[in-house]
Amino acid sequence: MKLVWLRNDLRLADNPALRHACAGDEPVAALFIISPTQWRQHKMAPIRQRFMLAQVDVLGRELAALGIPLHLLRVETFAEVPAALANLCREQGVTQLYANQAIEIDEQRRDHAVSAALAEQAVGCHWLNGCCVLPPGRVLTGSGEMFKVFTPFSRAWLKALDEEGFVIHRAPAPRGEPLPWQPLAERAWVDEALGELTPDPRWPVGEAEARRRLNDFLEQAVLDYGETRDFPAIAGTSVLSPYLAAGIISPRQCVAALQQRLGYRPQSKAQPGFVWLNELIWREFYRHLLVLIPTLSMNRPFKPETAALPWSWDPDAFAAWCQGRTGYPIVDAAMRCLNTTGWMHNRLRMIVASFLTKDLHIHWRLGEDYFMSRLIDGDLAANNGGWQWAAGTGADAAPYFRVFNPTTQGQRFDPQGEFIRTWVTELADIPAAYVHQPHDWLRFKGRQEYPAPMVDHAVARVRAIEMFRSLEK
Repeated sequence: MKLVWLRNDLRLADNPALRHACAGDEPVAALFIISPTQWRQHKMAPIRQRFMLAQVDVLGRELAALGIPLHLLRVETFAEVPAALANLCREQGVTQLYANQAIEIDEQRRDHAVSAALAEQAVGCHWLNGCCVLPPGRVLTGSGEMFKVFTPFSRAWLKALDEEGFVIHRAPAPRGEPLPWQPLAERAWVDEALGELTPDPRWPVGEAEARRRLNDFLEQAVLDYGETRDFPAIAGTSVLSPYLAAGIISPRQCVAALQQRLGYRPQSKAQPGFVWLNELIWREFYRHLLVLIPTLSMNRPFKPETAALPWSWDPDAFAAWCQGRTGYPIVDAAMRCLNTTGWMHNRLRMIVASFLTKDLHIHWRLGEDYFMSRLIDGDLAANNGGWQWAAGTGADAAPYFRVFNPTTQGQRFDPQGEFIRTWVTELADIPAAYVHQPHDWLRFKGRQEYPAPMVDHAVARVRAIEMFRSLEK
């Protein structure tokens, strides 16, 4: 028997591990491992856990309809996985294991240990690329090193894609009579491990839902994406990140759909659709970095010298940021949106990350962990890459003297305050002329429900620049 181990690739279509396992006539089974303790250690957001398990439920039913049983194992930590998987392979008579490559260091170490454990049972392990359009290690400099700046990586990535192309794997054909499937909600041990499994209705699961979102975006918004993507009050983005993070849709499917929509693959900013494709390439960039520079998975900065920065760990200031009580409306609206919905617009992620690191001078690791503990699309590569970019410690990071002004960012990207008034209810009735600097207006009205700015941005900016300049001495 062949066994497909599903992880962050919860789909039938364009799933290399599933496709290769289903080649030939040998029986195939699938596996998903629930690791509650490990998930908590990795700060996985409860909303992300529920979203992922809701998709496992859907996928289990779809696999059963194809005659492929999906086994569920509860294994608390990665350290226990090799023995548990070896036992399952013995019980089921598994001769070959198929899985798509993991990119995080703990997951890679787990997979190496699995390979070693199964080798003792003569079970062959096959690790495939299911997480990137081009496999990590394919896009390197002429000297064989990982690109440290995004723009040359993007050019090399596009060139490599033109040379190699890519294939979209179809979902497997039925392999036997349909099998029964017991929903996760009926399995007491799953509820016991993870608590209430009711998914958030704002985030429907399923490959059909992911394709619908992708197609709607391509039909309605992709051509204007470059002009609308930075405005959180406008539905100008694809909102596919949760589906990509869980592997409900693949990046290859996204690129293929874009090509089909446009009739070509855009190569430069002058061509419609390129700005969105470039965001997919940013995703690839951070994933390739995580594989080729493992220390990024170990709480270490990309730029080693920045480990000496005198970051603050002030718990009260950090709590105010987390709660959306900083006194800067665009920052507070973004954080309250995150806390309520489990998602945040990308422009807002940059604004709040800059505020935490450059205005409050708090270590980026605290922000990175908080995002992972709340985001439905929590993904180590993208999250770490984004935080280190904002903090000035990462690959292709903004120059340290570039510090976002939260007030002017709000004025530019939420000019009428629509997004702010949606999430900062204390400002729901404030005129647009005052929404980004509401404190004088509130004082005039005798109102005190919204906090004063916790820092003076101009002063905080100077301090942030001094922190980085001190590294040059």
